[in-house]
Amino acid sequence: MAAPTNGLQAPSKARVCFTLRVRPDRLDEYRERHAAVWPDMLAALAETGWSNYSLFLGDDGLLVGYLETDDFDTARAQMAEREVNARWQAEMAPFFEGTGGANADDAFTVLPEVFNLETQLAQAAGEGAGK
Repeated sequence: MAAPTNGLQAPSKARVCFTLRVRPDRLDEYRERHAAVWPDMLAALAETGWSNYSLFLGDDGLLVGYLETDDFDTARAQMAEREVNARWQAEMAPFFEGTGGANADDAFTVLPEVFNLETQLAQAAGEGAGK
């Protein structure tokens, strides 16, 4: 396939989206805890490849996470090795529903990506380059 002519490139990092459910009676505290995450937890996430990481929380408790990483399995495994992650997971566990007692990192549901604007624009530009 020809290189895109409009300057767009397919992303080199994997985009990952996941969901969890926060207990309705803990929503406010969950928001407060994430307004000032521990500096060593922030550093661990960055060091293990969790980039452009965001959490979105609905009033019904639906938590949606999004991140970009070179290798999600490696990023998760490296976080699992961090002592700060073990402490954070233990503190956050009571906030979640439906995890069966597992850490949130092991219990979330990863959603498959079905559309990405930049990827399709890059593909369309490449297909149109030879016409």
